[in-house]
This record gives sequence, structure tokens and C-alpha cells, in this order.
Amino acid sequence: MALQEAQIVVLVIYPELVRHSVAISLPFVVGEKGQPSCDSCTSWSCYSNNWKRNDSFGKSYLDALKKENILTDFIGLTSEALTGLAQIIVEDSGQNSIVIVPGANNYLTTEDVMNSRATLTKAKIMLSVLEIPRETVLSGLKLANELGVFTILNAAPAVENLEKDFYTLADILCAEMLIKQPVTNHDEALSAAHRLMEKGCKKHVLITLGKNGALLLSRDNNNSFLEPVFVKAPEVKAIDTTGAGDCFLGALAYFLAYYPDWPLSKTVTNSCCVASLSVQRTGTQTSFPHKHELESNLFV
Repeated sequence: MALQEAQIVVLVIYPELVRHSVAISLPFVVGEKGQPSCDSCTSWSCYSNNWKRNDSFGKSYLDALKKENILTDFIGLTSEALTGLAQIIVEDSGQNSIVIVPGANNYLTTEDVMNSRATLTKAKIMLSVLEIPRETVLSGLKLANELGVFTILNAAPAVENLEKDFYTLADILCAEMLIKQPVTNHDEALSAAHRLMEKGCKKHVLITLGKNGALLLSRDNNNSFLEPVFVKAPEVKAIDTTGAGDCFLGALAYFLAYYPDWPLSKTVTNSCCVASLSVQRTGTQTSFPHKHELESNLFV
């Protein structure tokens, strides 16, 4: 895939964690949770910017990305740390608990971001998450804003006292983990969205609610709040919710890039539909549907 074909830039895509702990070391890994995941819809141009260790895990991740036609030119191999690993425990209900070891994720620097400037210039979307150093994410958001690239920040895992620039530089702030108490109903979600807007979100706050769908709160060009939109998720029997947030965000980025004229509410609705399919399968990336598996009405 040539650089000039890049539609969506992934500074890093890692899983949205339902319950999330960080460890210094981990003796084993379950599944492929540490892999960048952006294949919820195929036939799209995408690249990932990250570091992996020059070990069997890192090499297998690179192979998996290449099979999905994701440009890997900006993924480096290091001998300074292990490839990021995770231990995942899935309950009978399909909910999950996760312990991660960031490893080589911590080696992605501002310099790495700046080295990808030429490709970012040609991108439509930049999607990032807080599982690499915050200063690296922030440099990516600043560069994307400078270049006029639409930005999505998945504000997970939870960070205390997140710097204001994260709120002001993201076109869409997707949050669940920033909320100290679990958001379980529409009133709580709307209150949480307004609190995030007060922190400086410039355009859209998107709060994911699991099986209850999502809430979208937006401002218009006059900085006035629009009517909040509650998106209902399809009712399905969840087998494994691991990576559902990733699937949702991957679909969101895809639809924004390829169907920019859609109302954002439709984009969020269709992304919920894609994610609802992933929770009916086990695994993370292995649960994500490809485009040919999805209903054609999601693309019209």
C-alpha cells in the first residue's frame, strides 16, 4: 500500500479496557489483546505508528497487520523492552478483566510522530489512545490539528488530571474510563458528557455505554449545545466483550473517512452495529467482522 493512499492514521489503536490494571511484568499472555486493532472494516487505507520488541510476539503482530493490508513502515522493533502483553479473564457474562504490561508501547516518542508527518498530511482521520506516553499522544494531536486532520481520542485507560490540551485538541473525545463511577443510564451519561465539555472539549463527546449503546453530545458552530443523541445498540447475547470498544472505534474511523457527509449520529449508530457483532465471538481481533460479513445497509 503506497503512502499516498493513506486515509486513516492510527497513532496507536489499543483496546478500550472494561476493567484495567497496569503491571510491571507479566508471566504469560492470553489472546492477542496487545495487537493494534483496526480491521473492523476492510478495504481501507490505514497505518499504525508504534514500537514492538524484536521478539516472536512483535514479529507475529507485524505479520498480522500486513495480512490486513495495514502499512507497517512506522512500526519499529526495539530490544529495550518486551512487546506489550495482556492477561484477559472473561466472565460467563462476557465481561472481562485485563492486566496489561505496556512494554515497548512506552518507547513511542514525539520524534516518531514527527517522522510520520508526511503521511499524516495525507490522512483524513487520526485515532489515538492513552496507552503510550501522554506527551507522544499530545504531540500527535497537535500535529494533526496543525495539518487539519480530524482527530478522535479514545481517553482510555483512565488518567487522573488529564491535561486540558487533550480535551481541546480532539474533535471527538470518546470516554468511559474517565468517569470515576460507572455510567449506567442516560441521565448519568448526559451529566458526565457535560462535565467533559466543561473541561474544554471543542466539538463532540462520545460516551460508550456497552450493551446500552452510546451517547453523543455536540456543539454547533456558535458553541451552543445540540440536542443529545442516545444511540441504542442491537440486543445480542454477548460471549466476549474484549475489544468491543476497539471494534467500535475502528468502525467509527472507517465510516468518518469514507462517508464524511453522513450525520454523526448515523456514523455512531452503524459503529454500534459493527461492535455488536464482535461481542458474539471470542477473542479480540479474531472477533472483528470484515466488511463482507456486514449487512449492506450499513454502507448506504
